[in-house]
Amino acid sequence: MQNHALQKLRYPIGNFQKPTEITQEMLLGWIADIENLPELLLKSVEGLSEQQLLLPYRPEGWTVRQTVNHLADSHANALIRFKLALTEDVPTIKPYEEQLWAELEDGKNAPIEWSLIMLEVLHKRWVMLLKSMTEQQFSRLFKHPETNHLNTLKTVTGMYSWHGKHHTAHITELRKQMGI
Repeated sequence: MQNHALQKLRYPIGNFQKPTEITQEMLLGWIADIENLPELLLKSVEGLSEQQLLLPYRPEGWTVRQTVNHLADSHANALIRFKLALTEDVPTIKPYEEQLWAELEDGKNAPIEWSLIMLEVLHKRWVMLLKSMTEQQFSRLFKHPETNHLNTLKTVTGMYSWHGKHHTAHITELRKQMGI
């Protein structure tokens, strides 16, 4: 497959672009994206058969099932990272090997309904927290040990807004390609 075509399959909505300035309007939009993700994800997988859940969204990519289960894993980690940054002084977060998590039994074979329920409840808690945060709290930082980057919670909110749309697009684009 051509490099450009593979990139489009890999990043159907493009890479996350960190804005130089984050407005209140942008932040509220990102929070709305996080709030709406569980419903949009549910719609993206609606009516898929067990066989279709085993389809990868790109060559050598995750299956639809792994993608849904990854979102639950990733966003559970995200909520923990927010809480660490809100309660500790510039904590170093714990990274995880998402590729390996996706290959564990629950990543590969757990019913997507479990992750959809998990995301619904997790996002309710996360959005409650996000809507309660002050500008000062959104300016709090955590450090990623692999990159040594300091990330504000404001920027990370945008990253997870993108992340949910990114993986949902993997599923919706696969459906378009397959006509399902």
